[in-house]
Amino acid sequence: MKIFNSIKDFSTTKKTILTLGTFDGVHIGHQKILERVIDNTAADKYESLVLTFFPHPRMVLQEQSDIKLLNTIDEKIQLLQKLGIHNLVIHPFDEVFSKLTAEDFVRTVLVDQFDIRKIIIGHDHRFGRNRTANIDDLIGFGQKYGFEVEQISVQEINDLSVSSTKIRKALLEGDMVLANSYLGYEYFLSGTVFKGKQLGRTIGFPTANIEIKEDYKLIPLNGVYIVKSIINQKIVFGMMNIGFNPTVSGEKLSIEIHFLDFDTDLYDQKLTVSVLKYLRPEQKFESIDLLTKQLEKDKNATIAYVSELG
Repeated sequence: MKIFNSIKDFSTTKKTILTLGTFDGVHIGHQKILERVIDNTAADKYESLVLTFFPHPRMVLQEQSDIKLLNTIDEKIQLLQKLGIHNLVIHPFDEVFSKLTAEDFVRTVLVDQFDIRKIIIGHDHRFGRNRTANIDDLIGFGQKYGFEVEQISVQEINDLSVSSTKIRKALLEGDMVLANSYLGYEYFLSGTVFKGKQLGRTIGFPTANIEIKEDYKLIPLNGVYIVKSIINQKIVFGMMNIGFNPTVSGEKLSIEIHFLDFDTDLYDQKLTVSVLKYLRPEQKFESIDLLTKQLEKDKNATIAYVSELG
């Protein structure tokens, strides 16, 4: 997949089949649209193209927005690459771009820059200054400038009954089963392992502490989760705590993973953790001994869950 950091950077020798949007989560609804784009390029006559934006438009246009995103830019790239998209344009979204009229956007971006043959969009797509243009306007522009418009029907999207907003809500409630079913993959966190207080090591539960540098990434509900990672080409299961370590008077949110039957130094490595199941809320225990006993129970629950996976 070729990646371009602005619309102006893009160039092509073939006409394109395009879709556009924020695609936060690249969830099963997005995947339906993206698969349709890819299907349209099967004969190798056209190239698939995804136009997305960063920062998220709400971050720019709504001063009070504290929206958290399901994917970092790197994670979104990874997900789109897996689907087989040919080209990805990540355009810097700003107020100047937001003021482009719908026709200016169609003419200068879609036609002049992207040389589109067809655009494929969801049923409720709106675009242009103040998002005033709709599907009917786009069809009119297509007739004027010589490209097709294909709309994913209301029925198809409603059958999936999914949105990035619903997924965010599920994650903030710790409902990993619902969130992962909407995503079509296991929600994951990516961060660098750093040296923590190493308390876990003293009680038989060494942990990898990860730091996520992107402060806009959505962190699920505080608590204990069953997780998995791929380390040295092997799947390793474990349990993760998200929270403030109240038993030892922690003051800063931390993300710590204890891997089963694994004790290799991971410091400074980039780690991706897939979140499988919520086990329990974070708790404050009266003693380290009581904490250790609960961790044993969590470990047993994790082993039982993993064994059921076969």
